[in-house]
Parts: sequence; C-alpha cells; structure tokens
Amino acid sequence: MNQPLAYVHPQAKIARNVVIEPFTTIHKNVEIGSGTWIGSNVSIMEGARIGENCRIFPGAVISAIPQDLKFEGEDSLTVIGNNTTIRECVTINRGTNDRGKTVVGENCLIMAAAHIAHDCIVGNNAIIVNGVLLGGHVTVGDYAVLGGLAAIHQFIHIGEHAMVSGGSLVRKDVPPYTKAAKEPLSYVGINSIGLRRRGFDSEKIKEIQEIYRILYQKNYNNSQALEKIEAEMEATPERDEVIMFIRNSQRGIMKGYSGNQ
Repeated sequence: MNQPLAYVHPQAKIARNVVIEPFTTIHKNVEIGSGTWIGSNVSIMEGARIGENCRIFPGAVISAIPQDLKFEGEDSLTVIGNNTTIRECVTINRGTNDRGKTVVGENCLIMAAAHIAHDCIVGNNAIIVNGVLLGGHVTVGDYAVLGGLAAIHQFIHIGEHAMVSGGSLVRKDVPPYTKAAKEPLSYVGINSIGLRRRGFDSEKIKEIQEIYRILYQKNYNNSQALEKIEAEMEATPERDEVIMFIRNSQRGIMKGYSGNQ
C-alpha cells in the first residue's frame, strides 16, 4: 500500500494488502477492506466504507457530499460491498439524514460515468451501465440491470431481477422480474433470459409470467389484479414479492404495454 505519490489521511483505516495507485486521495474517516485495488486519480472522501476485493478505476469519486440543498453537513456514509467493481469517473454521493448512508451491495458492476445519488440503496449483483443516473433515495433490487443512460427519478424503486432498457426515463416503480422499455416507460414482458441465467426453472418462469399476465393484460386495475393473484395463485416467494412490491409502491408502478404508443 505504500504509494508515495498517493495521499492517504493518517486516520484512514486501510487493510495491509490494499493497492493504491499514484495520484489518488483518501480522506479521513475512510475504511477499505483487504484485496481492494484503487486506480490512479480516485478521490475517496469522508464516510466511505469500502469492502474487500473491490476494484475502483481512475477518476471515480466516492462519498462526496450530496448534491442536495437540504444537506447540512451531517455525518453519513457511503458503503460499498465486497467484490464490487466501480469503473472510470463514477460518482457515488454519501447519505443525508433521511437514510444516513448510500449503499452499493456486493458483486455489483457500476460502469463508467454512472452517478449514484445520496441515500440510494443498490442491492447485490446489480449492473448499472455507462451513464446511468440515479436520483436521491432510489432503491435498486438484487440482480437488477439498468441500461446505459437510463435516468431514474428520485424515490423510485426498481425490483429484483428487473431489466430497464438503455435511455429510459424512469418515473414509476419497476416491479420485480420485469423488462421495462418504451416512452413512457412500460411493461414489455418478464426478464426470462436473465431469470434462466440465474437458475429459475421453466415452471417458475411460467408462474411469474402468469402473475404479470393478470396484472397487465387482463384489464384489471392494480387492486383487482392483486386480489385475483392472491386468490388464484399458490403462495410462493416470487408471488409474494410481487404483491408486496406493488402494495408498498409510493410512486405507483409503470404502466402496461400498449401497441398504440
């Protein structure tokens, strides 16, 4: 770790086998786990908690203060899970009083020039592609994939295993296991290819397809569809995940697909 051309604050807690390349700056109140590599010209600011075996590429800025006019300098964190890769020029802001931290889970890939704002929670194994913008307080579920240049409105919830197409404007919540595309953002099917890759069998995929057929293709409103799903479909973790996601949605879920758009 002894890199004379990098600046590491004496109060930072850096594991012994962390590699820090030249011209990187690490501020106080930072903790970095073993096996992590930090490229040149990275800025890691106060409140960063970076796990083990992460890779942070040149130009990234981790744990800068929020771009939020309500922020008053309160103590807060940015937490990065183990085995996560953060590519060039990514910016991740630390939390505010609302959640107290911004979190990126384990085994994530955050591609170049993405921005993750204050109080976002990104689950494990998520992929956030180049240029994606997450507004404040966004929640992204495990294994979600956000296509390049997608812009996610503040307080949006994107469910686990969901896939959002590149360039999308996301103003409504995206339920689990779905694909989201078009403008305005709409349901265009379930993420069946992604689910197969993650070990979901054909019967489970058919179950998820039937849930969304009732929700989006039977001309029910959301309340009617949920009642029908509960009444007619066996209780499973996937069924219950969808029901709870929709019932807890604060902004409402994305609309169904219409060929007339």
